[in-house]
Amino acid sequence: MLLAASLFVVSCEDHKKEEKAQTSTEQTEEKNSEDFDFTAEEFADLKILRYQIPGWENLSLKEQKLVYYLTQAGLSGRDIIWDQNYKHNLTIRKAFENIYTNFEGDKTTENWKFFEEYLKRVWFSNGIHHHYSMDKMMPEFSKEYLNTLLKETNTQLTGEAFEVLFNDKAMKKVNLNEEKGLIKGSAVNFYGENITAEEVDAFYAEKKSPNPQQPLSFGLNSKLVKENGKLVEKVWKSGGMYGEAIDEIIKWLEKTQDVAENQKQADALGLLIKYYQTGDLQTWDDYNVAWVEATEGNIDYINSFIEVYNDPKGYRGSYETIVQIKDFDMSEKMKVLEENVQWFEDNSPIMDEHKKDSVVGVTYKTVIVAGEAGDASPSTPIGVNLPNANWIRTQHGSKSVSLGNIIHAYENAGGSDKLKEFAHDEEEIQLSEKYGAQADKLHTALHEVVGHASGKINPGIGETKETLKNYASTMEEGRADLVGLYFLMDPKLEELGLTDDYEKLGKAAYNDYIRNGLMTQLTRIELGKDIEEAHMRNRQWVSAWVFEKGKEAGVITKKTVDGKTSFKINDYEKLRELFGELLKEAQRIKSEGDFKAAQNLVETYGVKVDQEVHAEVLERNKKFKSAPYSGFINPVLVTETDENGEIKTIKVTQPESFEEQMMMYSKEYGFLPEVN
Repeated sequence: MLLAASLFVVSCEDHKKEEKAQTSTEQTEEKNSEDFDFTAEEFADLKILRYQIPGWENLSLKEQKLVYYLTQAGLSGRDIIWDQNYKHNLTIRKAFENIYTNFEGDKTTENWKFFEEYLKRVWFSNGIHHHYSMDKMMPEFSKEYLNTLLKETNTQLTGEAFEVLFNDKAMKKVNLNEEKGLIKGSAVNFYGENITAEEVDAFYAEKKSPNPQQPLSFGLNSKLVKENGKLVEKVWKSGGMYGEAIDEIIKWLEKTQDVAENQKQADALGLLIKYYQTGDLQTWDDYNVAWVEATEGNIDYINSFIEVYNDPKGYRGSYETIVQIKDFDMSEKMKVLEENVQWFEDNSPIMDEHKKDSVVGVTYKTVIVAGEAGDASPSTPIGVNLPNANWIRTQHGSKSVSLGNIIHAYENAGGSDKLKEFAHDEEEIQLSEKYGAQADKLHTALHEVVGHASGKINPGIGETKETLKNYASTMEEGRADLVGLYFLMDPKLEELGLTDDYEKLGKAAYNDYIRNGLMTQLTRIELGKDIEEAHMRNRQWVSAWVFEKGKEAGVITKKTVDGKTSFKINDYEKLRELFGELLKEAQRIKSEGDFKAAQNLVETYGVKVDQEVHAEVLERNKKFKSAPYSGFINPVLVTETDENGEIKTIKVTQPESFEEQMMMYSKEYGFLPEVN
């Protein structure tokens, strides 16, 4: 599950590119963060950052090869996420890249600058829909100008793929408003034409797992289409849909077999290869069990069709890869959470019948990211907890990671001006400046390690994608957030040596969460729009619920002075109790599969926005030039070979610019046709 709740890099103004990325340099020459330029460039509402791979030189050549092969495997499937996001994305991208490469006309005009910026936005979002708001991004140049560019570069872009750039079709990548049709209103390429949500539900209701106690993830790796009036799945596998890219993924994964760190890791990789070859969902489960139990070694990875946020019905997994190197120092420090996860479960405020008697196999590591692709790039999570299947988590455990060097890059590229603008008073600012970063890291850890591993579903109740449907993702993220919030003000954290003052840590965390949930995250959406994104929804429904329930007792006070609104927490202990009450209800909803309660909670507190506060926040935020969204260009691993073609060294370099990396990726990893 992806978590980005703690990153407050917010603004509502477009901001043009201010600085060019530096030329490629070997990272081994960059010994510390002080000499490293984390910011590559800014444009529109986006900031492009860089990250380092500290400790690369300490890995053996065998380990470096494993990282390299896994990274190449991940990049080989890059085109998949583009096609998943929208059926015309690859056609549009390839046409625009041809224009970008071959246009020899005037590149100083306003229209050309609009074209460049739009292309960069499309690169960042892996398609024509905004990566966060899900809204279609409309170009500022005209049809006529695009036609001129197409003609002058001998580029073909016609029909729906051309018209959609300017019309009112495919306006939302993922629509969660049932009134507009969950599938009909969503542009994602997971379903064929004229398929309804009811037909999808009926289709999968007929699917039965061989072992009902171990339900298969039906629909995870396929597109559902109609052929001759009958629903059929086009499976993503070798020889099937996306087969050209998947064969490349397999090619690189097969190379990992010779450099795996241990037999368990090799066995898991072997099952992943088999899954890509066959598309068999039982093999996917077998792989996940093997992967979660392969805990030894310095290298780990996430690879395949995983998160289901992009499917309005919650079945289909977006292609995603992250290659990870263990951060030994930080992982050792945080191991205490892994060792005490049962204590947190036993002391949770949820009902006893919803608690796990034994939380098994939970591992938590801080890792160094070495490469990302698919849904994890350029916009990346800061924490991950997998696998997603509840029965595997219950019986075999889960892996939680915090992406340490990604968090470090965010921290080095940020600032405190927005905190000072939106905080209630100086005390709140000082608490956040001293404990905010630590609180963010611990909240991420508690969210991933304890939150997603906590609680159990009642016997006979289906998976949340079946019971809670389009509210499943936001309910799960909110539930995990609440676990973290509840324990962030617990003396146990100080007892475990995770903080020197749990009360101040908790206060900083609560201040930051409420401020973000009720105010600062609103800079990410246009005035008048509802909240659509699952994480944004969960942060608002959590914050708005406790605000309302504590209003009579004055737990949180909303104040407006000189036209500036802020929220002051007056009773932190009572707020913690409210977080506990809401966590108890959120777990009950999940355990019992109570769709109506989930719908009421999210729709009442998580979707609609206070328009006066929203307008004020946007206006106050205009003074800040930093972009509201950040993402990354990846370091490039460059190999040197001997006379026999064997790799003898692998060096880490930084790309010259965002556009250089995007064009290189399209050239070297563009394995899919335009239409799939």
